[in-house]
Amino acid sequence: MRRLSHSGYANPTLEAVLERSTRRLARARLHYGHGTQSARDDAAALLWHVLRVSPDARTAPAALSRRRVPARAQAALEELLCRRIRERIPVVYLTHRCWFAGLPMYIDARVLIPRSPIAELIERRFEPWIEPARVRRILDLGTGSGCIAIACARAFPRSRVDAADISEDALAVAQINIRRHRLSARVRALRSDHFSGLGGASYDIIVSNPPYVGRREMARLPAEYRHEPRLALAAGADGLDSARIILRNATAHLNPGGILIVEVGHSDRALRRSYPRLPFTWLAFARGGGGVFLLTREQLLERT
Repeated sequence: MRRLSHSGYANPTLEAVLERSTRRLARARLHYGHGTQSARDDAAALLWHVLRVSPDARTAPAALSRRRVPARAQAALEELLCRRIRERIPVVYLTHRCWFAGLPMYIDARVLIPRSPIAELIERRFEPWIEPARVRRILDLGTGSGCIAIACARAFPRSRVDAADISEDALAVAQINIRRHRLSARVRALRSDHFSGLGGASYDIIVSNPPYVGRREMARLPAEYRHEPRLALAAGADGLDSARIILRNATAHLNPGGILIVEVGHSDRALRRSYPRLPFTWLAFARGGGGVFLLTREQLLERT
């Protein structure tokens, strides 16, 4: 084993370590899309994590590139790189941190890794589909980590948000994030199998990123997905088990003029075939992604 010199220059620069780690990850032919989009994204996230670099510090790349990486950080990075490559664990599960709609979130293997394009809608406060000033109640159905609920509460500071999920494990993670964002007074995490635990509550916005992966697609998913809760992914033969329940029951929980936004991913074609009379609005996103529809309460009442 080669010994490191006691000279400060024996420690490589951050830029050198980043480039070396990027090449190593690229050779491993990993799958991306769980909060990162490339080998360099993964390498950077792991390096920032072991160096405990604050988000603000990332805005000064020139200064960072000359920073030396000490041996202890190199060893910690080596361990994480090995786990990412050998076990195919998504980087977010290794760092327990990701961003959603510009907000930091704690994430672990009890919940799906946030990556929904719905973040863009929240940043735009769902305009032009609803007047933001009138929004008082929001439901995030299948909240997982609570990221959508928390982002909605930030975007609508006069609103109250229910973060509902069937999984007690997911709700425990959501509670961590709700507390960290100091939103306990306005965001309520509650256990509910779809709408069953909500009583007679009604909302101006119902937003959901439910399970929507069909049986065949589940069988073909890359290894990285095996680390995510199956409950948050699998949705029957055609991926529409959860979407059907939502469409059947949403009107009872929407206020007049309210809107329903649901992500169904690659199951969008199957949904169109199953509901040919529903006038889905399929939303476009500047940062990519799709498979998200919008319906008003009135549209649902007319066609269901």
